[in-house]
Amino acid sequence: MTFSIVARSADGQLHGVAVASKFLAVGAVVPAAEAQVGALATQAHANLAYRPQGLALLRTGVAASDVVAGLVAADAGRASRQLGVVGADGDGATYTGEDCHDWAGGACGPGWAAQGNILAGPEVIDAMRDAWTGAGDGPFPARLVSALRAGDEAGGDRRGRQSAALLVVAKSGGYGGGSDVLVDLRVDDHPDPVAELARLLDIHTLLFGRSDPEDLLDLVGELAEEVATLLTSAGYLPGGGSVDTALAAWAGVENLEERLVAGRIDPVVLAHLRTQRGRGTEGRDGLG
Repeated sequence: MTFSIVARSADGQLHGVAVASKFLAVGAVVPAAEAQVGALATQAHANLAYRPQGLALLRTGVAASDVVAGLVAADAGRASRQLGVVGADGDGATYTGEDCHDWAGGACGPGWAAQGNILAGPEVIDAMRDAWTGAGDGPFPARLVSALRAGDEAGGDRRGRQSAALLVVAKSGGYGGGSDVLVDLRVDDHPDPVAELARLLDIHTLLFGRSDPEDLLDLVGELAEEVATLLTSAGYLPGGGSVDTALAAWAGVENLEERLVAGRIDPVVLAHLRTQRGRGTEGRDGLG
């Protein structure tokens, strides 16, 4: 009833799971991940105990294939389970019990595993594999979603579509550096959940992505004057105050504070500010 990919970034710093299914809120059931440890997906007749047990094994350095072997060997219901695991290094591993509904199966390779059941056919897994291995050096979360989209476009879950999710972890990668959860997006019930997941990831990247320092622009000269004018027109720079202070106030309302660097401006922030000219102090709803 589900297809997923679990993977590790080339540098080993990110682990994640992307999953879609004709199942309500699949993101609440299938994925689990721990920074610098690994990730797993439990599906078909999912055994939620695999999540803490699998991560505990990975935490001690057990290889992904041995994690799979250990979990299913101890599970009387293994014939109806499906599992994908990737660790801190080495190949990913996947398992499909013989009682999983057709079409069911998986594939794995260095740092990844893809699996699915009740699929249109093996072409779903083939498409995910090809999308993952051929994606190059793009952003890790986007690569996961692209692989999921490839599986969806190849037929996906043959019962239809309902939900999708993306979980990515990295050490101190969360909001403000206060957690390891870099991305946690869920589409619980939607007619086109993979497309909606991709849309949400685009928004997440806009708001919380961190720019390459080489892309940042110095807030001096004509650029500083333009930014000051835009902020003043939006009500954030009364009386000629500090551009940095006003920019921080505006960015906090727009939920772009993660992209702020004193004395410089992210091109993404600049582009968004330019689109807000004349909008006043209205902001995007959020944490504030």
